[in-house]
Parts: sequence; structure tokens; C-alpha cells
Amino acid sequence: MNTHFFSDTTVLLGRSMRHIFRSVDTIITTAITPVALMLLFVYVFGGAIRTDTDNYVNYLLPGIMLIAIASGIAYTAVRLFTDMQSGIFERFQSMPIARSSVLWAHVLTSLVANGLSLVIIVLVALLMGFRTSASVLEWLAVTGILALFTLALTWIAIIAGLSAKSVDGAGGFSYPLIFLPFISSAFVPTETMPGPVRWFAENQPVTSIVNTIQDLFAQRPVGSDIWVALAWCLGILVLAYVSATAAYKRQIA
Repeated sequence: MNTHFFSDTTVLLGRSMRHIFRSVDTIITTAITPVALMLLFVYVFGGAIRTDTDNYVNYLLPGIMLIAIASGIAYTAVRLFTDMQSGIFERFQSMPIARSSVLWAHVLTSLVANGLSLVIIVLVALLMGFRTSASVLEWLAVTGILALFTLALTWIAIIAGLSAKSVDGAGGFSYPLIFLPFISSAFVPTETMPGPVRWFAENQPVTSIVNTIQDLFAQRPVGSDIWVALAWCLGILVLAYVSATAAYKRQIA
């Protein structure tokens, strides 16, 4: 690894974050749709949905956070695609910087931007009555799972940003990821679903992640869900990272 990797990544991260803070509406826009969904489901549909919580927002919040992350990583793909089209990659290649730091700067920017969006969503949820008895350690566990999920999806976004032929293509890949929480335990218990839908819901990554976060917030034993969630996140992360770095090498070859 280039000895300047960390310093180069820090500089490039600062560049990306300046773009973010000059356009804070990106973070707000990423949070608006999940917040609107949370308001809709709690105040319109919540009374008709039966869960094991007193306030439906307590059940709903983990799924809403995953939707926010799936929405937010689309901007990572778009930012990377824009950098490629602007010729900045060619300029970076002519400079004595670590090649991988270019990608890692975008990845870390995604972590920060999505983290800020999640903070906004949690604050709104608190105003809507969200309450948890989770300890500091349990909050740290939730944060770690969300960060790992964000990393995994961000590397998928890197692949999209490197491979897309248009801005719409760069951001459009995220739509199936945004849709996944709707066919999971994020909105209703999977027991209420018909057979084939229930099978899919119980065997896709979002359900195990949602169940784990719900259990942590409620201080219930997490059981095997946490290991399934970690296995999904780590598996996706490794595959996406390998694919993204291979695509990047082809681009700069």
C-alpha cells in the first residue's frame, strides 16, 4: 500500500465533504423520503398494523433507516460518475497519490453523509414518540451494523459509478435496494405474509438486519439474527469491494 494512502485519503475526503456541505440539500433530500414514509406509515397505516410494540414507530424505525441508506448511496454513485466524466480521475493519475485513496474518499464520504441523514431521521422519530431502553453498548452495536450495511451498499454504488454510461444509470441501480425493505420484516411481521412472499422476506438480508436492530432497541435477546445479518453484510462487502477494485483498475489501466 502507498505510504501516503492515509494522508491522500484524508485530503480527498476533505474535498468530497466540502462538496457535501456546500450542498446540504443532498443530505436533507436523502432524509426527506424516509421521513415522509415514516410519517405515512405511522399516522395513516399504523393503526391498522399489529405489532408487538406500543408505538408503531418503534417497530418501523430500523427499516426506515435502511431505506435511507439505500437511497443515500445513489449519490455516491452519481458523485463518482461525475468525477470520472469531469476528467478529475485523469488528473489524479498524473499526481503522486495512492490510487485507492480516490475510491476510499468516496466511501468515507458516503459513511458521513448517510450518518448525518440517519441522525435527522432518529430525531424526527423521537418527536414522533420513538423510545428505547437500549444501553450505550446496544446503541454502539446498532451503529456498527448500520455502518457495515452502509459500507457494503456503498461499494456496490462504487461499481455502479464506475460502470454507468449516464447519470441516471449511476443513480438508478439503487431502486431495487430501496424496495427490499418493503418485502421484509421492516413494516409488518413476516408471519402475516403469504407463503412464497414470506419465504423471500425471511431469506433476504434486510429482515435479519431489521430484526437485530429491533431486538437491540427493545433489549431483547438477538439470537441468531445478528450472525445472519453480519454474514450478509460482510459477504456483500467483500464481493462488492473485489468487484469495485477490479472495475477501477480497468478504468485507470
